[in-house]
Amino acid sequence: MRKAFPPKGCLNVHYRSHTKEMAYSCEVCGETFTSKSSFVTHEKIHRNEKNYVCEICKKAFIIKRHLDVHHLIHSQEKPQVCVICNKAFSQKNHLTNHYRVHTKEKPYSCDVCGKAFSQKHNLTDHYRIHTKERPFSCDMCGKAFSRKSLLTVHYRVHTKERPHSCDVCGIAFAHKNNLNRHYLIHTKEKPHSCEVCGKEFSRKGNLNLHYLTHTKEKPHSCEVCDKAYSRKSHLNRHNLTHTKK
Repeated sequence: MRKAFPPKGCLNVHYRSHTKEMAYSCEVCGETFTSKSSFVTHEKIHRNEKNYVCEICKKAFIIKRHLDVHHLIHSQEKPQVCVICNKAFSQKNHLTNHYRVHTKEKPYSCDVCGKAFSQKHNLTDHYRIHTKERPFSCDMCGKAFSRKSLLTVHYRVHTKERPHSCDVCGIAFAHKNNLNRHYLIHTKEKPHSCEVCGKEFSRKGNLNLHYLTHTKEKPHSCEVCDKAYSRKSHLNRHNLTHTKK
């Protein structure tokens, strides 16, 4: 069955899909396109031209389709449902990414060290370990970070913001992982146990310190007299004996 195309221009564009002829080339990055519309849309990326603005939150987009998808966030509509756990998502690509939780699929691998990731953005973040790139910098103190999320958390040092509060006692924390550790005080849960003697701890860091009692390892040594300690806090206390002299 023959495919039909109303205007002649559409037919010409279709022919290029078979011949692989690229009639439009970007002068900035060199990417090529078969249709003028795709080329024009691509050019807006370099100009950062965002003509489609959300009326609710004012977030702007280059492509109208992206704005349409964004609107689902505000509508709370979640038409994409996981057939395994019934979790719902507003966008199909979010559902596709979610399925990897069940399949354990990790299609994005680092060509430097081979480590694999389920999400492309995680691989992008990982690459910065090798490149030492830190593109997100604090405009208050200049400290730089490899991920935007780390910069967001860092800002709380300056703003004193503590958005994570305990619903048991009300104490608030800047970091969510600190709140999670705090909850263990109320639950009395001790999920980290010593493989040598079975002693249990609420924090992994405390377990790691405890292991030193078995290994007799003392990684913190005094630069003045070479006396060594298993804990840095003990070394700091010892250092005071030299400063008092």
